[in-house]
Amino acid sequence: MRKGLLSLFAVAALATGAIAADKISGAGATFPAPLYYDWAHGYAAKTGNQVNYQSIGSGGGIKQIQKRTVDFGASDKPLSPEELKKDNLLQFPTVVGSIAVAYNLPGVPDGALKLSNEAAAGIFLGTISTWNDPLIKKDNPSLNLPDKRITVVHRSDGSGTTFNFVYWLDKISPTWKSKVGVGTSVNWPVGIGGKGNEGVANVLRQTPYSIGYVEYAYKKENKMTAAQVQSADKTWVELTVANVKEAAKNAKWTKQDHFHEILALEPGKKSYPITAGTFILLPKEKPEQNKKVIQFFNYAFENDAAAERLGYIPLPNETVKLIQSYFKDNGL
Repeated sequence: MRKGLLSLFAVAALATGAIAADKISGAGATFPAPLYYDWAHGYAAKTGNQVNYQSIGSGGGIKQIQKRTVDFGASDKPLSPEELKKDNLLQFPTVVGSIAVAYNLPGVPDGALKLSNEAAAGIFLGTISTWNDPLIKKDNPSLNLPDKRITVVHRSDGSGTTFNFVYWLDKISPTWKSKVGVGTSVNWPVGIGGKGNEGVANVLRQTPYSIGYVEYAYKKENKMTAAQVQSADKTWVELTVANVKEAAKNAKWTKQDHFHEILALEPGKKSYPITAGTFILLPKEKPEQNKKVIQFFNYAFENDAAAERLGYIPLPNETVKLIQSYFKDNGL
């Protein structure tokens, strides 16, 4: 649906006489896709320049930029300095988002369900298989939890959302760490797959008694319900913009390591623990095309109200200035 919308943006620009001076193409993460589409629409209306973004998952975005079939790749998994050097890439963040532990549990409203670290890990490991399991009931004495089998929904494609979600599970569960681990795709012990954040959201909406993980913008757009989880300080934390901001303000990105930082489990009693940055990858050897990409993202940084409206957290001004300094350091 969103790919079609983006095509309509380009057609509309041409139909109104706004002939594009430049075209740039990108592909990758579904996590920031709603925001990138919004920015692309505004950028086309203002400049006539077209941005064609394909929401195919972080794994696909990394592969496409490695093959140089797009002008920029997008990934929610930051690449290490060693990986960037190997593929001759630059990297910078664009926005901060969060991942909802979303559930379809009839009669249980948004934020009412509490899932401890042990309960959340047990569900996704498959060792907790029904909603009335004692480990879930212990933290939810006022909820009428049914004796219904839990259907776990996860990503079927290579995904930065998956990377950040299982990174969190890996940090809170020694069993997950030893049996499953971290990656953009993993061997899930249990569950059914959906392609992209869109696919997981659709399966969750259509499957009573299911649970999965989606980026907050998809949770918000689809009016889904999400659990409270435990902060790094073991307090109960709801998924709210304010609580994601609490986590995001602890980010310590630097130019020296190409902004490589994972934001899960930032300290603070109100810090939402499954918070993540999302990143753009550029080929070092294409400075002229990179400048066109950077013009788009500079426009994006100046129009961060769209990020707030869609449930993302804009980068602090200090971080934006650091990114723009990084561009200059690399001749852009």
